[in-house]
Amino acid sequence: MSLGRVHARFLVGAGAWLLGASAATGGSLLAVSALEQSIAPAPSQQLTSAGVSQALASERLEVASSSSPPQPPVSSSATPMKRHPKKRPTAPATPSPPAPSPQATTTVMTSVGGTVVAGCQSSGAYLVSWSPAQGYQVQTVVRGPAATAKASFAGARKLVTMAVTCPGGSPSEKTTIKSFGDE
Repeated sequence: MSLGRVHARFLVGAGAWLLGASAATGGSLLAVSALEQSIAPAPSQQLTSAGVSQALASERLEVASSSSPPQPPVSSSATPMKRHPKKRPTAPATPSPPAPSPQATTTVMTSVGGTVVAGCQSSGAYLVSWSPAQGYQVQTVVRGPAATAKASFAGARKLVTMAVTCPGGSPSEKTTIKSFGDE
């Protein structure tokens, strides 16, 4: 074999290897991109107080038109709820004790430590949801219904407690801020 043929075979082999490596890399990147789009959550947006009130109002209308009793959320998150037009499965319902539900009027209350959505029932104040502000975390919650429903948010140097009562049947909030540590 001549040196020219060996050199040509080497170039053809190296070119084929580069072509295969490029195809494998491109295919892997395409697969990872497709997986990322199906796994990663969609970007979310924060809701304003008016947006929260509007979402709660539309949820109440939806609940009122359905035959099942409303189930309030266990806790809330900082991201807004998204509605999906998928039909709910029609599995047989298991009986559960009725959860207390707020009356038609709820109020969004905001403090430096976080936000609560509260309502009043015949048995007292009730927290529909709560969400800590950035830099704070939920410490304790007395959801109610009770004479006073509370949510406490702990930050690096502050403890913010939001106490909700229902004088006259409307939610009323009192915020207490305790500072500790070096200021």
